[in-house]
Formats: sequence, structure tokens, C-alpha cells
Amino acid sequence: MNLASLITDNITELLVKIIEFTQTRHKILTENITNIHSPGFVPEDLVVDEFSDLLSSAIDEHIANRRLVLRDTENIKFGISGSFEVKPVVDKYAKELLEENRDEYIELQINKLLENALNQRVAAELLRQKQGMISVFK
Repeated sequence: MNLASLITDNITELLVKIIEFTQTRHKILTENITNIHSPGFVPEDLVVDEFSDLLSSAIDEHIANRRLVLRDTENIKFGISGSFEVKPVVDKYAKELLEENRDEYIELQINKLLENALNQRVAAELLRQKQGMISVFK
């Protein structure tokens, strides 16, 4: 599904970004579990705090000036037509756990997947409700 085609306003755009971010993160976290026995594998994750801070700043700008300003960071780049790229980074803590205690490593990845799924479900439900409100007013 092309989520960018759903964008109708600033808040919708932020919800779409959250959904896209969590979809990408889900793939990375799943690979972290799938590749546990691959020689030389290094677990990665997305920069959740960086993304959260970026969205928080964008919301502050939206509240103050009714416009959405999304600034690029080292790991997150915004493109034209609502697109954006997120660069995975090495998860140093997970890497240490993988080397020391695989059970705890798997538990960490599962907990991250659960948190990520919750974030995605909340954003998707808010988007669904927002899209429903928009169609009522058309």
C-alpha cells in the first residue's frame, strides 16, 4: 500500500511517517532474530529516540505556525513527495547481549518488536479515524 497517497494534512503526514518507520523497524528487528546464527552478524536498529525527537519538533512547529517542518538528521533523510529514508545503526547493546546471552538477546528483540507493533497499531488506528473524519466532511 502506498501510504504517501493518504497524506491530506500535517497530522496525517506524521502518522504516515510513524507507520512507515515502524514497518521498516519491524523488518530490521525480525532480521535480528532470523540471523542470530549467521557468522559475523551484527544486530541493527533504527534510531527511535532521534525519530521521536524529530517528530516532537515537527509537532511543536505545527502547533506554533500551522506548518510541518521535518529536518534531516544523520540517520533520517526526508525526500520529495512525502518520502523519507531511515538508516539503520549498529545496536551495540544487542551486539553485546548476542555475544554473552542469546536468550536475553532474543527477549530484547521480542520486547522491541512488541513495543514497535504497539506504536504501529496506535498510529494506524489514529490514521484510520482521521481518514474517516475527512471522508465525513467531503
